[in-house]
Amino acid sequence: MELKEKLKYIHNENNKHYYCLIAFYRNDSKLTEKIEVSDLPPASINFIREYFPNTTVEKAKKDAEHGEKGFEVILSDGTELEFWKDGKYREVDGKKKPIPTGFIDRKIVDYVTKNYPNNKITHIDYGHKDVDVDLTDKIDLEFTKEGTFIKGD
Repeated sequence: MELKEKLKYIHNENNKHYYCLIAFYRNDSKLTEKIEVSDLPPASINFIREYFPNTTVEKAKKDAEHGEKGFEVILSDGTELEFWKDGKYREVDGKKKPIPTGFIDRKIVDYVTKNYPNNKITHIDYGHKDVDVDLTDKIDLEFTKEGTFIKGD
């Protein structure tokens, strides 16, 4: 988003004059530019084909969130995918529905299967420092990037 700034002349009841900086944002279409599926990095296209073969892409766009350039994809079943600019997955959100686990670190999948046998993974967010995982019973877990359990609620 582009920051727009404007100086506004203000005075108060004591006839003192002030300048106030007023800032507001507007959408910048380049940051959320809609794209064709074929414009996604090959790694993203392959990820979708391999792990979501029974759904189609409803919307794909370039996205800049938290200062990172990447891509966002919404599938026809409502699943939301986010990819780093190189095409590797960053986040998969099944919107409370179980997601495939073939791309998730085996240590994380094994931990969930062993400790939460009645739950499925519905969301995974691979951040800069750790991996956040949500389960079907609204359980939130946190792992290291290497798949070691840190904490859960």
